[in-house]
Amino acid sequence: MTGHDRAHHDGDRAPGGDGFDDAALEEELRQAAAVLDPVPAALRRLALDAYALHDLDAEIAELTFDSLLDALPVRGAADVPRMLTFQAGDLTVDVELGEDGLLGQLMPPRPARVEVLRGPRPDSCLTADDLGRFTAPAPPAGPFALRLRTDGAVVVTEWLRA
Repeated sequence: MTGHDRAHHDGDRAPGGDGFDDAALEEELRQAAAVLDPVPAALRRLALDAYALHDLDAEIAELTFDSLLDALPVRGAADVPRMLTFQAGDLTVDVELGEDGLLGQLMPPRPARVEVLRGPRPDSCLTADDLGRFTAPAPPAGPFALRLRTDGAVVVTEWLRA
């Protein structure tokens, strides 16, 4: 059967410009790919988690200082807390990670809800007081980011490994 005959034979399909039903062909290819080369479950989960973290209204706070990279080592100092500074517009977020937990402050000071992200949902929710200070009893383990909600604005820090 030629392509021309097939187009007449498959009269119930909505033909594309070349006589083939593009939507039906696309669906057949999707089904074949699902059987022959399925998306691994772990990759699908990562993609869904990444999409869940996507916040269209959020402004990204860029890392401007990391004591692991930018500070000079202090001779004889052990267990020195890691200092981080993030910047988003006029907002600065200073964070200290140490054995005693996570300490942070927003500058200029303002109250905020601070979410420690370790996946698609907040690992913990903190509250910044009127002076912009917030604390957590333990530092995050593994990759993390902070999502700040203040004055109707949402700011998300870059992801870092603790």
